[in-house]
Amino acid sequence: MRENPLVSIVGDNDSVGWAVARVIGAAGFRILVFPSAEEFIASGQIDSTACLVVDLHLPGMGGLRLQSHLVASGRHIPVVFIVSRADEKARARGMELGAVDVLDRASGEQALLKAIRRMLKPLDQG
Repeated sequence: MRENPLVSIVGDNDSVGWAVARVIGAAGFRILVFPSAEEFIASGQIDSTACLVVDLHLPGMGGLRLQSHLVASGRHIPVVFIVSRADEKARARGMELGAVDVLDRASGEQALLKAIRRMLKPLDQG
């Protein structure tokens, strides 16, 4: 039996965090939640993470810096960024760094789940 892919969520409790984790977990994905980019990097879970959902505006190392760090270290994990409101500059930068999508919180649960499924589709075909 094949294990469901791991979706790592990087966001504090007031933003992405647990609310998003409940939605993703209810859809049947395995999840881990990290309150900061630094904790995700130190966790030892990078290589087992199939995709990331990241709050763009994290305290400390922000979401864009996390994505840049991962790419620079040769880890190309598919990412969806979450922003508190539509921000075209942040969206463009996130997409430039290889994000699958940049969603604002108002996008809703279905848009997030659709983006996650799109990130994981290559795994289903492999």
